[in-house]
Amino acid sequence: MEQFKTASGVVFDFEENQSPAPVEQRAAALSHPRFGTVFSDHMVRIDWTATAGWAKPKVVANVPISLSPAAAVLHYGQEIFEGMKAYRWADGSIWCFRPWVNAQRFARSAARIALPELDPAVYVASLEALMQVDHTWVPSEADTSLYLRPFMFASEAFVGVRPAREVTYLLIASPVGSYFPGGLTPVSIWVDTERHRAAPGGTGAAKCGGNYAASLVSQELAAKEGCEQVLFLDAVTGTQLEELGGMNVMVITADGTMLTPPAGQTVLEGVTRDSIMQLVRDRDQAVEERPIDLSWLLDAIRQGQVTEVLACGTAAVVTPIGRLKGQGFDVVVGDGQSGELTRYLHNQINAIYYGQVADSHGWTYRLH
Repeated sequence: MEQFKTASGVVFDFEENQSPAPVEQRAAALSHPRFGTVFSDHMVRIDWTATAGWAKPKVVANVPISLSPAAAVLHYGQEIFEGMKAYRWADGSIWCFRPWVNAQRFARSAARIALPELDPAVYVASLEALMQVDHTWVPSEADTSLYLRPFMFASEAFVGVRPAREVTYLLIASPVGSYFPGGLTPVSIWVDTERHRAAPGGTGAAKCGGNYAASLVSQELAAKEGCEQVLFLDAVTGTQLEELGGMNVMVITADGTMLTPPAGQTVLEGVTRDSIMQLVRDRDQAVEERPIDLSWLLDAIRQGQVTEVLACGTAAVVTPIGRLKGQGFDVVVGDGQSGELTRYLHNQINAIYYGQVADSHGWTYRLH
């Protein structure tokens, strides 16, 4: 088995994929990337046991893994994940965005789901290691990237309700284009007033699969109502905005103030969310993290007091919301088009991702 050291100094074992994707197949995947359907040749794997701790990290072929039918994750959902992207800059170098923030959130999610915490330095090194081997999988066309999916799950063969004593960390990658094919075309959102994504004291602030599984029925309902995504309300009063099925939500008032529901309890602390709030502050515009009442929001939109609503996240970046629909209401935001601030944030953060403007906050990190 070979070994190599990443730029940050972490040593990885390396087993090369003996059956990599043909060059023509890879080129086709990079020229017309579809979200999360084709994957690069390799993956990172790090195993953990309660007795020995974390094993030596390795890069291996991205092939199906073997799991016992009794693997704890299949029965009790003890699993967490992250979502990131690797971007190819004009000079051919490969960068990602605020990986240390993702690494720290990964550790917080692990603590909430009773999984072992992976050292953030090893987490970031795993990104470097995969890019050292699979850098040719990063596309170079406009609005494309390599989606990085680090995740951890209970792999112990044990049917019993307790934290697993064997855990596996994997990192896989998939070339992708825009999450919403329309780019800055506003999307329609279904507001679910019956089902909830998370409750106080639950797992809403952890990035775990169960939160997303809970959103799928509502997502199907949204699609039947002609909407691209679903927005959830709080579980206590059923009146306040929380987040979309996989994205945070922001509201822009007529005076330029950005409002967003507070994170950290039932709302995920999104990396994109935090970044665009900083970009708004950089423009000397106010940002308020506070509860947003749905009835107030609908009235404010109708009266022109709210002029823009947007969704944000790693996959969708910044996406304008042009319509809010639910039981008993159907409201168009502004003129139904993307607003000035939404367009600015979308363009500015993408320019930072691809190294096209100065990164005054030190957010970008070179992977290769």
